[in-house]
Amino acid sequence: VFLFLDMRNSPVGIFDSGVGGLSVLYALRELLPNEDIIYVADQAYAPYGKRSKTEIQSRASAMSTWLVEQGCKLIVVACNTATTNAITQLRETFSVPFVGIEPAIKPAALGSTTGVVGVLATEGTLSSELFQTTAQDYAKDIEVITQVGHGLVDLIEAGKATSVEAKVQLQQALAPMLEKPIDHLVLGCTHYPFLQKTLQDILPKNVRIVDCGKAVAKQTHRLLDQHQLLQNGNGHTTYFSTLAPNLSLWQLFDIANVTQIAI
Repeated sequence: VFLFLDMRNSPVGIFDSGVGGLSVLYALRELLPNEDIIYVADQAYAPYGKRSKTEIQSRASAMSTWLVEQGCKLIVVACNTATTNAITQLRETFSVPFVGIEPAIKPAALGSTTGVVGVLATEGTLSSELFQTTAQDYAKDIEVITQVGHGLVDLIEAGKATSVEAKVQLQQALAPMLEKPIDHLVLGCTHYPFLQKTLQDILPKNVRIVDCGKAVAKQTHRLLDQHQLLQNGNGHTTYFSTLAPNLSLWQLFDIANVTQIAI
């Protein structure tokens, strides 16, 4: 049981392996403008998608421990790979509430008229038990074509989301899906919304791109409200990274100050 003393003015914590979680942060900011937020990018260990389940759990636990030490009242795991591999363990270990992220197969399956949806995600997400269960639960009568987005996280972390290289990688990843009549593409990694412009250039106009930023923001709002933890503050965000910050990358997101921390 989490003892909610007066923690309304405490921050919300968010972590991801890198800048991908900023796509979730934007959705949170829109719905919760008065919340103070601490954002941590575990760039020294990015990308998580290539790491073992044990490593992912270890990093997720280290990130969460640090955020709890900063007094966070709720933690958003803004990473599909960390959620699918570690969220159960995090909820068992820590007393603060957690909001996780998993690919939005349910809305895609419910909204599909062709009966075929695509899921672009990391290897760590697609191979996880949680992803397999979700796919089975919500996509019984739907064909789900999954594809690993090889190298895409690395390109986004290098500030190359709109590069020719990113377009080529995406075209290769999407080719098997576009041979079928997909009408929804589920982005199963928080980095991938930053590829939106390139995706729109490649995909047929009828394909709807689905990510879960808004759903995560709604769930965060619901939990804070439920525990009477909604803040009426200035909505200040502070940024941290486990790697010496590449300021030119962060400046692409209009972020000037990032503090390096050792976790």
